[in-house]
Amino acid sequence: MEIKIRNVDPVALKKIDEMAKRKSISRQEFLKSAVEKIAYEKDITEKEARLEMIISKNIEAMEQMNYSVTRLENLMADLLEE
Repeated sequence: MEIKIRNVDPVALKKIDEMAKRKSISRQEFLKSAVEKIAYEKDITEKEARLEMIISKNIEAMEQMNYSVTRLENLMADLLEE
């Protein structure tokens, strides 16, 4: 699909060209990437938030498991000393 944009400020266009050049890509590739990023940004942000929540829950579960294992180790050490 094609998109045509008219009346772009020449200064803005020059800056876009400079950014594309720094990335060693064409203006078209640079703008295509920017448009696609805008289109998917909300989805990506939501997925990142879900991933952060999952990681947080996993860390919490691992801390609880560590606490339980430490208690069991201490209990077994106490039992073996008797």
